[in-house]
Amino acid sequence: MRFNRTTALVMAGTMSLGLLAACSSNKDDAASPSGTTTPGGDTSSAPSNEPVTITVAGLLPGAEKAAVDALNDRITQFQEKYPNITVKSKEYQWLPTTFAADLAGGTLPTVFEVPATDTKTLIANKQLADMDAQLKQEPYANDFNEQVIAGGKGEDGHVYAVPAKSFYSVALHYNRELFTKAGLDPDKPPTTWQEVRDDAKVIKEKTGKAGYGMMAKDNAGGWQLVAAAYSRGGRVQTEANGTYTATLTDPAVKASLQFLSDLKKDGSLYPDSGLGWAEINAAFAAGKFAMYTSGSDIYTALVQNQGVTKDNLDYGLTAIPTENGGGALTGGTYAGVRPDASDAEKDAAMKWIDFWYLAKLSDQDQAVADAKILADQKPPQAVGTPVLPIFSKEKYQESLTWIKDYINVPLDHMTGYTDVMFTQPLIPEAARATQDTYGLLFPIVQSAITKDNPDFDSLLAKANTASQKLIEKSK
Repeated sequence: MRFNRTTALVMAGTMSLGLLAACSSNKDDAASPSGTTTPGGDTSSAPSNEPVTITVAGLLPGAEKAAVDALNDRITQFQEKYPNITVKSKEYQWLPTTFAADLAGGTLPTVFEVPATDTKTLIANKQLADMDAQLKQEPYANDFNEQVIAGGKGEDGHVYAVPAKSFYSVALHYNRELFTKAGLDPDKPPTTWQEVRDDAKVIKEKTGKAGYGMMAKDNAGGWQLVAAAYSRGGRVQTEANGTYTATLTDPAVKASLQFLSDLKKDGSLYPDSGLGWAEINAAFAAGKFAMYTSGSDIYTALVQNQGVTKDNLDYGLTAIPTENGGGALTGGTYAGVRPDASDAEKDAAMKWIDFWYLAKLSDQDQAVADAKILADQKPPQAVGTPVLPIFSKEKYQESLTWIKDYINVPLDHMTGYTDVMFTQPLIPEAARATQDTYGLLFPIVQSAITKDNPDFDSLLAKANTASQKLIEKSK
C-alpha cells in the first residue's frame, strides 16, 4: 500500500520470487489482425483506429517538474505511435475514501492506479471495466506470475485490473550520512530490530537527529505496524477452511508497538505522529531522522516528489529485520479503467497501460526509450530502483542489462536489500477488511508515539473485536 499505494499481492501464504512464472516474447507493435487468434487463445477483432481521447493518472500531486516533463515526453512518443489516441494526464492519488465520489462525479481518469488490497472490492462492486479481451491481445498475456494476475481477476475469471508497477516488499530505508556522523558503518546497516533500536539511540546521541521515524497518519500507520508485526512472525488475520479470524492481539503486534514506545523512552523516535506516506518521505528527504520502513521502491518517489539526488541525500536501502519466522510484507499497484469506458477507450487504455507500464519490462526498445527519457531530465529521474518483477526474476535481470547505461540510482548502497530480494520470505496483506483494519490500528500507533506506557493489550483487544466484525461484514 502506499496509501495511495499500500497493498498486497492477493495470494495465500509466503512465496519465493524465484518461482515466478517465466516471461517470453517481445511485443509486436502491430495490433492482432482482425479475426486472428490472440495469445490468450480467443478470436477477437482488431481494435478500431477511430479518434479517441483518454485521461490517464500521471504522477502524484506535487511531483517535481522533471518528472512531469518525463511523463509528457512519453505521452508525445505514445501519440506518435498511436496518432488516433489523444492522451491527457492528470495528477492522481488513490484514496479509498474519495474513489467512489471521484467515480460518481466523473473526475476519475480513464486509466488510474489501484493498490492490490482494493482490486477485489472494486471488481465485486463493478467499479472497474472488464479488460480481459484487451489484455489477451498482448503477447505477454499468459506470462504474468499467476499469483500476481489473480489479484486483478473477478469471479468470472476475467481480468479487470492489470498488474502495472511497484510490486515491492517493505524494507528499511536509511540515511548513510547520519550513520557516518554517528560513528556507525553505513555499509553495515542493522539486521535485527534490537540493532535498529541501538543504532537509533546512537544516532540521536551523536547527531541530535532522531534515529527512527514511523508512519502514523491514517491507514498508513496501520500498514506499517502490520509490516513490523509480520517481520516478527506475527499475523493480524488468519484463515482456516474459508473462515477468517482477526488476530490483532498477536504478540508480534504488541511487540511492534512496544518497540516504538521503547524508542520514545530512548529519545530517539521522531515525535511527529502525523506522518503519512507522503509526509514521512518528505521528512526523511529533509534529513530529519535516520531510518524508516516503507516499500522497497520508495527511492523513485523521493526523486520525483522530493527532488532527492545522490548529491543531497546519501541514501541506503536494506532488508527489513526479520525474526521468529517473519517475512517482508509485500504489495503492488494495478492499473484499472473506468467501468463506463467505451470499447474504443478500453482499447486505447490497454495500449497506454502497455506503453507506460509494461512494455519497458518486456521489450528492450521500450525499456531503453523510457530509461533514456528519465535519465535525460534535469535533474535526472530515477532509473533502476529495485522492484519486485511482475513477470520473472530472469526477465527482470535481463531488463536491467538493457538499461545498464542509464541506471543512476545508488545500487551499491542498496545491496542489503537487493542481495535478498528474491529469497526473503514474502507475506501478503490480509485478505479481508484490509484497509478497515489499518484504520483501526493507526490510532494505537499514534498512542505509542505520543503517550507514555499506553495499555496496548486493551487497545488491541478492542480493535480486534471491531476488526472481526468488519471481516464478517465483508463476506
